[in-house]
Amino acid sequence: MRGSPAGGGSRVAESAGWEELPAGIREAVERETGEVITAEAAGGGNGPALALVVRTKRNGPLFLKGVREQDVAGASRLELEERVNKSVAGVGPMVRHRFRAAGWYFLAFIRVEGRPAELGPDSPDLAAIAFTLRRMDELRLPDAPVPLLAERFAGHIEPGEAEALAGTHLLHTGMDPDHILIARYGGQAYVVDWSRAALGPAWIDPARTAVRMMEAGRPPADALGWLAGFASWQAAGPAAVKAFVNAMCRYGTATAGEQGAAAANARFRTLLDAVPPGRPGSGRLGRSRRGPGGSADSGRLTRG
Repeated sequence: MRGSPAGGGSRVAESAGWEELPAGIREAVERETGEVITAEAAGGGNGPALALVVRTKRNGPLFLKGVREQDVAGASRLELEERVNKSVAGVGPMVRHRFRAAGWYFLAFIRVEGRPAELGPDSPDLAAIAFTLRRMDELRLPDAPVPLLAERFAGHIEPGEAEALAGTHLLHTGMDPDHILIARYGGQAYVVDWSRAALGPAWIDPARTAVRMMEAGRPPADALGWLAGFASWQAAGPAAVKAFVNAMCRYGTATAGEQGAAAANARFRTLLDAVPPGRPGSGRLGRSRRGPGGSADSGRLTRG
């Protein structure tokens, strides 16, 4: 329950600003980050219980995320984001501080100074987004466990679909415009909030981005033409794409109802029209990319 006691009776409202935080929490944060000069609330209703952009005297701007340790689901998502952080170097913001205090679990990220990406017509950001997505295709897998994509769809997939969604690539799985920041200086696209990372086929994140482009007003033909530029999509097989689309449509219907999900489901179904029925491949094109100490035994491309 939001606002419940944590850490010796401390209460924190989801919308609390820096000054509204209990003194014990502010002191714990500043022990790690240094003195906080300014702070402003960030994030939306689906984010962590506490999300602040803080400017510190010692470490400059940071993005601070925090959840109560008793919030098992929220803490699990933040722990996953910490586990994959080293693997997303270069495409996502790095964790500067990690600590637990006053019954809370915190990550402080180096702040990406930028704006949410534009995905609609006349967007100037698509080349930068495509460049980052191709870099994501080569991310090293973390040594720690990462959920499978099929596990993300638990309750929304049918027998046989989990196998079709298997893959060895580290995925973000939530390529919303708010999760893609265009750097103020240099124009690089950074992908933030890896709290729902998963392992699966490399084409998933480009495909979800293409669907978001349609949602932002781009004609399906334009979005699918952009998607066709990804080698991972060219290797995707009909069975894998169908399993993904079916899972997304079932999830959308379960969440918003048939009428509420109709438009989004129609956008996802356009992906089916972009995959030639005779295309070879299962969508599991990938390579083992574990870092030092990992257990993968091969760096060769494999196709199932």
